[in-house]
Amino acid sequence: MRDLLEGELRKFGFVPEKFPCKKYAIYLQLLSEWNRAYNLTAITEPKQMVACHIVNSLSVLPHIKGTHCLDIGTGAGLPGIILALSQPQKKWVLLDSVQKKIRFLRHIKHELCMKNIEVVQSRVEAYRPEADFDTLVCRAFAPLRRLIDQTKHLITPSNQMIAIKGEMAGDEIHELTESNYQIELFDLSPPDFGAKSKLVKIQKAN
Repeated sequence: MRDLLEGELRKFGFVPEKFPCKKYAIYLQLLSEWNRAYNLTAITEPKQMVACHIVNSLSVLPHIKGTHCLDIGTGAGLPGIILALSQPQKKWVLLDSVQKKIRFLRHIKHELCMKNIEVVQSRVEAYRPEADFDTLVCRAFAPLRRLIDQTKHLITPSNQMIAIKGEMAGDEIHELTESNYQIELFDLSPPDFGAKSKLVKIQKAN
């Protein structure tokens, strides 16, 4: 798995030596093992797992600001686990409401000795952190309109929300009626990447 992972990273323009590829490989192996009983991901082919779980997550790195981050509806820990492994100086809260996913994430935290993550079981609407986050991230969580509605209490003028979306992200943006948010759209996928991902950056206006 590690050789495949490093080869795919090079293919998409990343330098494997700059990333903790051994830990990525362990994560993917554990995900595959737990997936048989827990149904954590529909993507099971190794090369697709690297592309959709590792490469797609790493593409978010340039957009992360600050050191206190939240992954909303993290599921199997994507993109939060990969981002936290890549930047251990940043603190991450991984939020999900499903018990089996929380159990898997706690196992990953233990196996990879990840002291910079906190795993929290809660619905995002009910989650009330003690301090604001610098960056909020979510992947395939909800349509933008519902996402903003459910996270209004977490978005401030001084932080940002990053939503990883598919090719229809532009349509979701056009459907928004909220006027007190600034919305930016970015291409997220590296060149020659199969599925085209988009990154939507949401900031609350002052």
